[in-house]
Amino acid sequence: MTGSEIRQSTLFFAPLAAQMSLLKDDLLDPVDGLLEDVGLVELVRARLAARRPRSSRTGRPSIAPDRLLRCCVLKHVKGWSLRELEREVRSNLVYRRFTHFDGDPTPDFCTFSRNFALLGTETTQAIHDRVVAMARTERVVTGRKLRTDTTVVETNIHHPTDSTLLADGARVLTRSLKRIAEECKAGALKVVDHGRAVQRRVLEIHRAARSVRESGRERLKESYGRLVGLVQSVVRQATGVLQKQAAGRLPVVGKRLRALIQQLQLEHFLPLVRQVVLQTKQRVFGGDVHVQSKILSLFEPHSQVVRKGKAHKPTEFGRLVRIDEVENGIVSQYAVLPGNHADANSWSPALASHERHFGRAPRLMTADRGYFSARNEQDAKARGVEKVALPARGPLSKVRSELQRQRWFRRALKWRGGIEPRIGTLKHPFSMARAFYKGERGFERFVGWCVIAQNVVSMARTLVRRRIT
Repeated sequence: MTGSEIRQSTLFFAPLAAQMSLLKDDLLDPVDGLLEDVGLVELVRARLAARRPRSSRTGRPSIAPDRLLRCCVLKHVKGWSLRELEREVRSNLVYRRFTHFDGDPTPDFCTFSRNFALLGTETTQAIHDRVVAMARTERVVTGRKLRTDTTVVETNIHHPTDSTLLADGARVLTRSLKRIAEECKAGALKVVDHGRAVQRRVLEIHRAARSVRESGRERLKESYGRLVGLVQSVVRQATGVLQKQAAGRLPVVGKRLRALIQQLQLEHFLPLVRQVVLQTKQRVFGGDVHVQSKILSLFEPHSQVVRKGKAHKPTEFGRLVRIDEVENGIVSQYAVLPGNHADANSWSPALASHERHFGRAPRLMTADRGYFSARNEQDAKARGVEKVALPARGPLSKVRSELQRQRWFRRALKWRGGIEPRIGTLKHPFSMARAFYKGERGFERFVGWCVIAQNVVSMARTLVRRRIT
């Protein structure tokens, strides 16, 4: 049952009435009023009520929509983990007041995790759109200027190497097989654990990889051959268990639900482990370093290799994200892009998103030279953009050189540079450098809430400055 927002007043803060002014946070106080918006709370309530046909009326009470919204914003504003959120909300009076828990019991991190996951990508996008609409209503943004750029957000994975991916595959499959065996008759399913042998092979590969001699390369291939053989034996055993289960010959006498969950995990991980074995063979023994559909992680298989040309970090593992920013630091739109998406292909979608939010094209639109193409310039002008500031690549013609030396063009490029610190703000104070929610949908949800938290804080600060002046 959806938690109620109508709660009996509490005497929890009565002894502190004389010092209530001290129970505040200079960052959160301006945000508090913005989160009272009925539209934001209604979006969360509608999602909680959609879990089951009668979730709004029956069942155990869940977190109230206003509390869930505030906890999600608080987590991303502060850059906390779920465990840190649980500890701080439980022990800090300021955060209790901000999240409206007051003197009531607070949830644990598991409850936070499950309820945050309910706010999927669609609800997160709807909440973001509502925040941008609030910024328009408060005249924080007008949509006359737009700058866009892309950045890489890392997924929560270790550095991908073939040996560690093979070791992960053997470990995960063996763990599921052992848990299935615990639910079967004693001795009905014998699981061979190759964990120690796998770790020895991984260490051998790491030592051999340091050598540049031909003998070292031969030892590397030999160790990889042994490691692949061990993983393939685990794959064969897991395949056999699934075949027995499909034929009804798996004698499960314990908790069938637990065994079924482990079987579903086997079905999920087996194709991924087979792909890891295949790409290892192609790279190590076939010399093919550009394997198609390469898997970088068994747990975040949507991770991709992205090269942005950075000297200090030439290769990054994660996803490419487009950030569109308007006035006063408000990010009007974000989008998770596929693969090494060319920046020039993100120009028109950014303009279309701006038109959806503001009902018209901006007067000024700018981006870096990676977005430049004659087609992009023509498209923007055809859709009503008066000033398009895209620096051209390569040698400039006389006409182009004169255009880029004009004062408005140089001022537009100077303003464009402000999106770089905006991305830095999203990545560090708001923790968007690495996404910690699981799966592709979790990745998009994490990025969305980082943007929402940043927008709410930027809007609150703008309104505070306006009141002061």
